[in-house]
Amino acid sequence: MRLPSTPRVEFLRTLADEILHHYGRGRTVISVDGSDASGRARVAEDLAEVLREDDERNVFSASLHFFQRSTAEQNAFGTPTPERRYRFGYDYSALRRVLVEPFRINGSAGFVMEHFDPDRDTWIEPTWSTTSPDAILIVEGEFANRPELHDLWLFSILVESGPETAADRLYRAEVAPRNLVDAVVDNTDAAAPRRLFLDSC
Repeated sequence: MRLPSTPRVEFLRTLADEILHHYGRGRTVISVDGSDASGRARVAEDLAEVLREDDERNVFSASLHFFQRSTAEQNAFGTPTPERRYRFGYDYSALRRVLVEPFRINGSAGFVMEHFDPDRDTWIEPTWSTTSPDAILIVEGEFANRPELHDLWLFSILVESGPETAADRLYRAEVAPRNLVDAVVDNTDAAAPRRLFLDSC
């Protein structure tokens, strides 16, 4: 279904056209990174809706929120600090094993969209999904371009809006995600986001 035209939708259509131009066939995995959880999630959700305007492929949305470590696992790395959250808050091995790697297999392999519920501190009973040969998976979450993850994405988006936490500042100092992603989006005005083209010189 075609969405009503707004500045936000038209911006995301331009981004979607770029993605489909380069990755219009096969299994495509996209990341949406950024420190503002609500802004980042909304960009991911809205981009998925825009991509669904093209009926030729299935589009899935997942969140790193559901691939965190349990409280007990995190406590094994010491008391809660921003650095502990950044370095040990997430189970990237599970993300690869049950979601991204099986999704990328162009066949009948099943994949799981949610692995752990951090709000209830409990594992989620897996629900396995399959899809067509041409499909897109959008994964949103903080620290999405850490070295353990960056090679998973064919296209990476960094959403900038709102203040940073101490963990975000550590991430930016170590990883410099602006230098790694394909698109930096200024979402300060959510109704009319804009792309930032950074001078690398």
